[in-house]
Parts: sequence; C-alpha cells; structure tokens
Amino acid sequence: MSAGEVRVGVVGAGIIGLAVARRLLETRPDVAVTIFDKEQSVGAHQTGHNSGVVHAGLYYPRDSLKARLCRRGVGLLKDYCQDRGIAYDECGKTVVAVTADEVPRLRDIEERATHNGVPGLRRLGAEEIREHEPHITGVAGLHSPSTAIVDFVAVARSYADDVRAGGGTLLLGTRVEGIERVGDTVRVDAAGERHEFDHVVLCAGLQSDRVAQLAGDDQGPAIVPFRGEYLTMRPRAAHLVRGLVYPVPDPRYPFLGVHFTRRIDGTVDIGPNAVLSTAREGYRRSDLVLRDLAETLAWPGFRRMARQHWRMGLTEMRGSLSRRTFIAGARRYLPELTVADVDGRHAGVRAQALDRDGSLVDDFRISRLGRITAVRNAPSPAATSSLAIAEHLCDGLLT
Repeated sequence: MSAGEVRVGVVGAGIIGLAVARRLLETRPDVAVTIFDKEQSVGAHQTGHNSGVVHAGLYYPRDSLKARLCRRGVGLLKDYCQDRGIAYDECGKTVVAVTADEVPRLRDIEERATHNGVPGLRRLGAEEIREHEPHITGVAGLHSPSTAIVDFVAVARSYADDVRAGGGTLLLGTRVEGIERVGDTVRVDAAGERHEFDHVVLCAGLQSDRVAQLAGDDQGPAIVPFRGEYLTMRPRAAHLVRGLVYPVPDPRYPFLGVHFTRRIDGTVDIGPNAVLSTAREGYRRSDLVLRDLAETLAWPGFRRMARQHWRMGLTEMRGSLSRRTFIAGARRYLPELTVADVDGRHAGVRAQALDRDGSLVDDFRISRLGRITAVRNAPSPAATSSLAIAEHLCDGLLT
C-alpha cells in the first residue's frame, strides 16, 4: 500500500458490486479496490439469472429513488454498451390491458412514467396494439420504444475487465466469513485470511441481510427468496412476439405476473411466476437448504405477508406444477399460444427484502454503519440502474 492510498473492499461481484468498484477506480486515483465473492465467476446469481430487460422506468413511484436511478442508469448503460460493443436492442415494450377494468391502471402507469421522464410513450387502442405486436390481444396498450434488452452477464464481465484494468483486485471463490469495525479500520476475514480496509461496501444480493449482520447491521429487512420460473418458446413460435409484452400490474399483489420477454439471442421467454424458494440460490424445484427455509419461515415479516397473499401463492404454485396452467395465463395476451409452442424451463431467484411488518421493500435501501455501506435492497431495475447506483453510492462515500 502506498502512502495516502485509500483501501476499499467490496463484498459481492454481481453487477452492483462491480459497478461500484469500477466507479471508485474511475473517479479516485488514490483508491485501491478489492472485490470478494464466494463464487468462481462474476454475476453468478441474480445478475446471471435475470430477464435481460433494460427498463425505461414505467412502473416506479413518482420521484422515487428507483425511478430516478433507473432513468439515469438507462442512458449510462446504453452509452456504455455502445462504447464497449455490447449488443443492446431497443426492441420496445408494450404494456397490455386485456380487460376494461385494467384501463384506468394503465393510464396511471402512463401518467407516472411521463412524470418520471420516460420518453416516447404512446397510448394504444386495440387495433394499434397489433402495429407493434400483431399476435397480441388487448383492449388498450401503452408502448415504450426505449425499453431494451441486453446480456447483463456480458455487461458484468465488461465491468470486471474495467476493474482489473484500473488496478482493482477480484478475489473470486473467496467467501467472506467476518467483518469487524476496529477504530477507523474495517477488518474482513475471508477464506482464512484477514484484510484491512478504510471503507467497505456490501453488495451481496441474495445474501445481503446475512452479510450486513456480519458487519453489525440490523436483522431486517430480511431476504426472502422467490424463484421465478420461465418457459422458452420454441424457435418456430418465437415470431409471435416481436419485443416485450407486459401485463398491467394488479395492485393487490406484490409481483408483476407472467409476461413475454425477447432475449438478446432471439429467443422468447414466458414468465416469470413467483414461488417461494426453499434455497436462496435454488434454481431447481428440488433445491433445499434447511437453513434458508428455516430463516424464511422464522421471519415475522414472511408470516404476515403469507397470511395476506396466500391465495396468490397457491395460484403461482399451480402454474409452477402445471405447464397448461402456466400457458393459460399467457394465452390471455397471446391466444395462438399452445403447450406445444414452449420448451424447456429455467429459473432465477429474486432477493425479495421484507420488513418485519410484512411490507415488501420496493425501493432501493442503503444503510451506513460508519465506514461500512450496506446495500440492503437493490430490486429490479438494479441491473438497468447499475452505473447510476454506483454514482449514488460512491459520490461522497470517501469524504
């Protein structure tokens, strides 16, 4: 370590942790950054199992941190991908109301998105929907031309390359086992070795509550994992969806519902649903980690949420167990779809933060413990917003 050098540790090599490290190295020549991750590759969990959608900011509450960072992040990410030669496709999103009672909620989305600065929005009638999505049926729609798709693992790898090029160190396959504040120093014990830093930033995703507690933070909000399962349309049927087709959210329920997502490789996914995962990193139905399940069931917030939304939970479970039920939900938008049009199943796990009272934490939540900054909740559109989140976290972090 050279004289005057500021040592920063980052826990987590997902897209947020990498963006934070990259930002520090880009803006502070006096900083030495070390990233820890227990996995052998970057972006191994939420970053590598998400929808690949670059969100324009349609759904988010007016003037929320989520809305502001999303709008800022979209522009930064688009420019970054163009500069690095990473494929970025503005395929557009159509939000579809399939019944008349959804239309007022669709108008609310338009008003909110317009207030938040989402560009190019166009309200659609039943026939106009078919201009963008010829096979989709609905009574009204809202088209967002700037919503895009990208490979976020490719983005994360590029961030990692930037970190290495800037002199940062990535310690992959290195599990953090302890974090301790000692005066003006933060000690991090990882893989049997002790590291000392002036500041530490925790970006641990599905493990964010546990890692924050290692550093002395509160138990809540706790992470409750939900597995989101996707079906993939067979190549012969992929032409039925041109871009992204999303539902109008039902405010009674915490999750968005099944939708159609075109991927950067040209495939089209249907999903995700949202079923409780019995493992935080459980991408198969059979995955079970007793500690993960026990902590979920013991958290008061989960029990309160389950009492409120148990009917929705049963509906999601039926869709998980029955492909026909899953497809029936998708056929509300795409009547031509048949069970024979879909193939394999894959899944991601969402790190849903829950407060003790059962409230779902919907916005970004960041806590500061002296020289430790903990990202306690970074929900979608975190990947979209990664460069903007890094700005928000890093600007003023070392002052």
